[in-house]
Amino acid sequence: MNTALKSIAVALLVASSAPAFAASSVDLTVKGLITPSACTPALSNGGTVDYGKISAKDLNLDQVTYLAEQSLQLTVTCDAATLIALDADDNRAGSNHGNDMMEFGLGLINDSEKLGAMTLRLLSPVADGVAVKAIGSEDGGVTWFTERYLMPENLISVADTSADAPIPVQVLTSQMRVGAKIAPASGLTLTNEAAIDGSVTVTVRYL
Repeated sequence: MNTALKSIAVALLVASSAPAFAASSVDLTVKGLITPSACTPALSNGGTVDYGKISAKDLNLDQVTYLAEQSLQLTVTCDAATLIALDADDNRAGSNHGNDMMEFGLGLINDSEKLGAMTLRLLSPVADGVAVKAIGSEDGGVTWFTERYLMPENLISVADTSADAPIPVQVLTSQMRVGAKIAPASGLTLTNEAAIDGSVTVTVRYL
């Protein structure tokens, strides 16, 4: 997985006054920071959760079928203590049954039938040997609140148990709990084998 440098912000500065004649120039400001530290994320079992074969007859016809939750071990290792967050991108966007903003898709059947959805959450995070709590941000890291769930539109970081602000970490470990569900079978074409095809890319963002 690729880690990512802090995004470069580009701002156009335009004079707000209204002179008699329009200005003939405009300023361009390019900002950003290059961090000396690098962080590498890793997941146990190669980042794979395998539910094996599930009989179509075992699925609920008119309501979702919840599959047993699975856990992976997440580890993020940095060269030095660094302010970081995790950003999850849904590689199966548009296949999320129910279109819940907290969930990720499990792929499509016949290019149109949404097979299901899954959640990702961090449990029991530990930063440099100390228990911490997971926090989330929905505005790119401007504000933070207690949150365990990784979502397509948020960032997740860790904080001291008494605050809601990211702390620098060098080694972060946590359970990543995967909860999957299959859409009602009555809306799925299951005459052939259908692959559960969830895929999420988790990227380290530098704060």
